[in-house]
Amino acid sequence: MGYGDASDVSRSPQAGRGQPRFEVASVRRAERCTVQNSIDGSLVNLNGDPLTVVIMEAFKVKMDHIVGPSWLDQDCFSISAKILEGIGKDQLPAMLEALLVERFKLVAHKENRLVPGYALVVDKGGPKLKQTDPDSPGLGQVRFGASSIAGSMGMAALTRYLSNRLGAPVENQTGLKGTFDVEISWVPDQAVERPDPYFSSVGGGSAPAPASAMGSSGIFTALRELLGLRLDSRKESVATIVIDHIERVPTEN
Repeated sequence: MGYGDASDVSRSPQAGRGQPRFEVASVRRAERCTVQNSIDGSLVNLNGDPLTVVIMEAFKVKMDHIVGPSWLDQDCFSISAKILEGIGKDQLPAMLEALLVERFKLVAHKENRLVPGYALVVDKGGPKLKQTDPDSPGLGQVRFGASSIAGSMGMAALTRYLSNRLGAPVENQTGLKGTFDVEISWVPDQAVERPDPYFSSVGGGSAPAPASAMGSSGIFTALRELLGLRLDSRKESVATIVIDHIERVPTEN
């Protein structure tokens, strides 16, 4: 399908005049969900993505920060599109947003919502972390197991990991600067944890680790006992995408 002038999408407040759009795009329902995505030059291919993933990329939010119908996680699509000459790949989110508006009649708005989260702080006994030797060959290298971390990382990276693992926003309030040697293992708790996002992303799967590879306590206790850090519960304000309207069947190519 070709794209004309910007007035084609002026029906929706989501995509205004001048918003970058794909030169051409094909949208079709996928037989199964695979999430195999690539960008090759000006060609963008999203293969088997749940519509939630496309919305995540368009608005740069996490899955938990999208409020909409349940089928967004179940209906998967393959999208093949070409970027217009002169438009940078950094404009891809805006182009995906325009595509969602035109093809799925998306109407959505952003709002800040208070959600349960955590602050990562230094425990009362002080940190139990050793700064990584700047000459160490392992500087910045981390191994993620099914329920363990071993390597060299800063607090910002640890905070991102914990946020993904717990499925909740985590704010770094440790005040610790630099890179540290981190070695920690714990007994996973499915009531509060997701499968390890890093471990599963490199083909490790979500199978439980053998008991010999686990610590003797949960992640909250392990952080205190092994790293001298603590996760304090709190409410966090997060930007949320609220879907006001979206059609399940896209317009034809």
